[in-house]
Amino acid sequence: MRSRDWVRAGLREGAYEALARDLPASRLWSLLLDIIEARAAARTPGALMEQRERDRFVQPAATDQRTFHEIDRYLLAAASGFEAIELSPIAPLGVCSLLARTSQNRVLSALRGTEIVSDPTNVMALECARRLRRDWNVPVRLCTSHRCVRAQEVPDRPGHAAHFRIFCLATAGLERRDHGFLIDSMAEHIAVMLDALDRLDAHGFRIRKRRLMLLTTERRREVGDRIVQALGSREEAARGVLDHAYYDGGLRYQIAVRARGGEEVPLIDGGTFEWVAKLTSNRRAVFVASGLGTQLVPVLFRRAMKHEDTNSDC
Repeated sequence: MRSRDWVRAGLREGAYEALARDLPASRLWSLLLDIIEARAAARTPGALMEQRERDRFVQPAATDQRTFHEIDRYLLAAASGFEAIELSPIAPLGVCSLLARTSQNRVLSALRGTEIVSDPTNVMALECARRLRRDWNVPVRLCTSHRCVRAQEVPDRPGHAAHFRIFCLATAGLERRDHGFLIDSMAEHIAVMLDALDRLDAHGFRIRKRRLMLLTTERRREVGDRIVQALGSREEAARGVLDHAYYDGGLRYQIAVRARGGEEVPLIDGGTFEWVAKLTSNRRAVFVASGLGTQLVPVLFRRAMKHEDTNSDC
């Protein structure tokens, strides 16, 4: 990790510690608001135009908004068994770095103890935990389509940008005997995402060749076998070993799709996480979350001409 000592350069001794740890949060947010207000007042119209041209965070998406609405319609139809919620664009500060153990520097932090949503599944875990604590007997099944912002470097590939749209599923509830809730939830997420791809393929997007991969830790291998059995003949699943610490529940699946250019694109990713168990202090709480990179669909998979299906084997 790059050193950030330059950030503290010029500060009086103890000033950084006072701001980072000692000053009460309410006073710190007020101080920062005063500073930002002063900075904003000193700006010029020319500075706004200059930032609009160079700042990747403030530039509009490259895809027409009607296209995203069209895609969302098919995705939400596939997830008809899930409650569709509209998330706030703002989340509590640390929702990603505390739950998913990612760096806060990858998130666009805001004022008043908040951050811009960079991953809806983290925020949905909060909502699932809130609902479960209200009634443990009622499982929570949510879906959403959300525009996210991430601060890390953007790959120089089509469809990638600092802000992008993602379609997410989230399921939470108390585990049943023999991991029944986990297995049913994972199988349902995979089935819904496969149905979503079918719907897109039937409505102007070429999504035919796809590959499902189920990854498990050694401890979860038998559970993975039962998830594959639960899918039945819906889709053949390749198996692999999970060695990614982000998926702390020991299970992960990916669905890759062959794009127009012939490359295989990992379009869908999901798995099990311990986030709701941590938030509720209940080890029986299961949380399954999935995401589909909506922003890639119109860029990589829209059919150019109607006769492509008969002239191409992709």
